Amino acid sequence: MKIGLCFFPTDDSIHPTELATAAEERGIESVWLAEHSHIPVTEGTPGPGGPGLPREYYAVADPFVSLGFMAAATTKLGLGTGVALVPQRDVFQLAKEVATIDYFSGGRFLFGVGGGWNTPEIEDHGTDPAKRFGVMRERIEAMKELWTQEKAEYHGKHVDFGPCFAWPKPAQEGGPPVHVGGTSIQRAVRYGDGWIPLAGAGDGDPVNRLDELRSELENAGRSRDGFEVSIYFCPPDPDYLERCRDAGIDRVLFAMPSDSRDSALAALDGFAKFVA
Repeated sequence: MKIGLCFFPTDDSIHPTELATAAEERGIESVWLAEHSHIPVTEGTPGPGGPGLPREYYAVADPFVSLGFMAAATTKLGLGTGVALVPQRDVFQLAKEVATIDYFSGGRFLFGVGGGWNTPEIEDHGTDPAKRFGVMRERIEAMKELWTQEKAEYHGKHVDFGPCFAWPKPAQEGGPPVHVGGTSIQRAVRYGDGWIPLAGAGDGDPVNRLDELRSELENAGRSRDGFEVSIYFCPPDPDYLERCRDAGIDRVLFAMPSDSRDSALAALDGFAKFVA
């Protein structure tokens, strides 16, 4: 079972480069960066200092720029988005960013994707929130064409373009693995190479849904082998980690605090104990 981190890099957190080098030195397998372009001021999220979301949601840096710094400072660390909000991004620019990170890092990119949950944020990008999952699916399918075809084209309901050229191609053959966030196993199986659910409890805990995953993969003519399950915001609890390992979970992701260098390194040292 692989051990990684999920992290909101901000203007007052540890620098992504320092976190990346420290994580690689401690045997951490990967770091996955969150994304929010902005948080609209609403009754539910009135802004810094008020009730609602923690500051890191407002202040999180761009994940792809941050991953570029991290890639340059490391040689083995997996570089993930946890998760990129595909319905809020231009399909061509996103395909280019993914391919560029993967190419220059030597094939270390892990493409975590999600449809988003903040309705005003999604609307500000010109996407109908009710259609976001259809938009996400088509943009991912289109990106795979851009990554793999010399002359790519895609014709769908939400994405439609004629033959075009797009380089560089990703270092990983076929493009980097797509890890689909959220609760929907069906969505992850349909167009993903992995599933990133949040840690939970009871029947909703992803550890208890692996039989459902195997059934969906079998119905789709796919194998569980090579389809990774990564537990996002995994609690650093030895008993829960043993359950994950014994159930066949492929990766757990501990939440790094968006905090000062010293606090972050102390937390990282605590997580690193589980690597051994």
